[in-house]
Amino acid sequence: MIQNHLNSQPTVLDTPTADDAPNDAVTRRFRALFISDIHLGTKACQAEAFLDFIRCHDAPKIYLIGDIVDFWRIRRGIYWPQPHNDVLQKLLRKVRKGTDLVYIPGNHDEAMRDYCGSQFGGVAIERQTIHVGADGRRYLIMHGDEFDVVVRYAKWLAFLGDWSYTMALWFNTHLNVVRRWFGMPYWSLSAYLKHRVKRAVNYIGEFETALSQEARRHGAQGVICGHIHHAAMRQVGDVIYINTGDWVESCTAVAETEEGIFEIIRWNPHTGMSTPVDRVEELEAAA
Repeated sequence: MIQNHLNSQPTVLDTPTADDAPNDAVTRRFRALFISDIHLGTKACQAEAFLDFIRCHDAPKIYLIGDIVDFWRIRRGIYWPQPHNDVLQKLLRKVRKGTDLVYIPGNHDEAMRDYCGSQFGGVAIERQTIHVGADGRRYLIMHGDEFDVVVRYAKWLAFLGDWSYTMALWFNTHLNVVRRWFGMPYWSLSAYLKHRVKRAVNYIGEFETALSQEARRHGAQGVICGHIHHAAMRQVGDVIYINTGDWVESCTAVAETEEGIFEIIRWNPHTGMSTPVDRVEELEAAA
């Protein structure tokens, strides 16, 4: 059972980060990590939570699957606090220590797509790529906006949707301040709408189907993507569909263990603990 441009790029300063301080947390090591939708440069980005996560989780290969820096928002005014700078420095420090880092730009950082096929500071920039799991299965890695008809054919509507999402996050932040006063747990408005609104549910289903078909076209047995801020792991026909989620609300990433088991990890910024929520082996048992 399944459980639940470059011209406007901020300068990255090589300054000391919180990571330089002693950290007694035990680091979990994986074969590969898959991360997307951090949205650095926005007030909704949970950069501190991501820094805590990346200190406690490591792998020799890390895939950044799009929307790492939000150029859409930066165009409207630069917001770049120190933790956002620390995130980039932490990732670059990993590269200098030997981590194989692959960066696949998304629609919010699409300016970087002009450099696909290049390497900068040891970071490989690719439009999409194939990851071979420990068991030999092939996974297509891509952001996923290519199969979002709104982004592809009506970008003005995508910008409107981005603004609406920002407003929902603003409302959600203030609502959860009140909930904390009464000792109530965090509640996500956008996650609720994604699960309850029929049109949103249909959109997610169509997105999953389209990505799975693309994986099949590439001769892959799975696909790992981001874009829709909805972490998921499910069987779609004969393809394993995996979405990494985001670091705006859900604070989720995907990891592959040395045994080739993929799992979605949810990081709790309040407790500083991670929880596996879905695993491929459980998915296959339920299929």
